[in-house]
Amino acid sequence: MNRLHENWASDPAYTEAYDSMADEFAVAHALIEARTRAGLSQAELAERMETSQSVIARMESGRHLPSTRSLQRYAHAVGARLNIALVPAA
Repeated sequence: MNRLHENWASDPAYTEAYDSMADEFAVAHALIEARTRAGLSQAELAERMETSQSVIARMESGRHLPSTRSLQRYAHAVGARLNIALVPAA
């Protein structure tokens, strides 16, 4: 997969599209990391959140940004606290 990404990264249109989704990827990474740290599968987390595994998969996909309320519910279900921070742009 990394080699494929490297090949695509030489295309400016791909790079622009990928970079435009950096926030979505960062949220997805944080969600997956928190769930893994809690030792939960997507199905177990879905049960705790009273939703379906497909909803959890969608939240973790990096294709969109979940609502603040969804992030709060997710955090609670994995035994974490949601912390949103605005940091200076690089």
